[in-house]
Amino acid sequence: MKFKVILTALFFTTLIFTGCGNKVPNVEPVKQYKSVDKEVKKDENKAPDFALVNTDGKQIKLSDYRGKVVILDFWATWCPPCREEIPDFVELQKEYAFDLQILGVSLDTDTKADVKPFIKKYKMNYPVLFGTMEVVRDYGDIQSIPTTFVIDQEGNIVNSFIGFHEKSIFKAEIVKLLKKS
Repeated sequence: MKFKVILTALFFTTLIFTGCGNKVPNVEPVKQYKSVDKEVKKDENKAPDFALVNTDGKQIKLSDYRGKVVILDFWATWCPPCREEIPDFVELQKEYAFDLQILGVSLDTDTKADVKPFIKKYKMNYPVLFGTMEVVRDYGDIQSIPTTFVIDQEGNIVNSFIGFHEKSIFKAEIVKLLKKS
């Protein structure tokens, strides 16, 4: 148990000292997935399912949102580019409420108590889940935040983004996937 706590602390310390959105030297970046313009083979890019606890203590599974486009955003309250993207995610969730589910995966550890007030302050209208080392590992050993995955209605990762990206980028991904369905 102590070893796991030390590993978790080391991971998140690395994120802090390397800066949000910056690549850690000598570490492979998160796999860049095929664009939705290309045909995605069944199961080739299947998003790893998970069950994470949200800020209300309820367990949420990725598979609960099959049939919707999912934007899975790994972020933290102390990360400036993460904070900059959140208002755009709030707007996208409003605009595509029936076809889209945004899931925020908080990687806050020492600042975990800041998450609920942060959600209220930013009027986040989508679930925020507390990340685990297992989920970080399953999604390519995330080294920088924000890291965001776009998942289609069948549960395939169709694209991923490291660092801050404009709302228009995510909107274009959503529109492409909705046209295909």
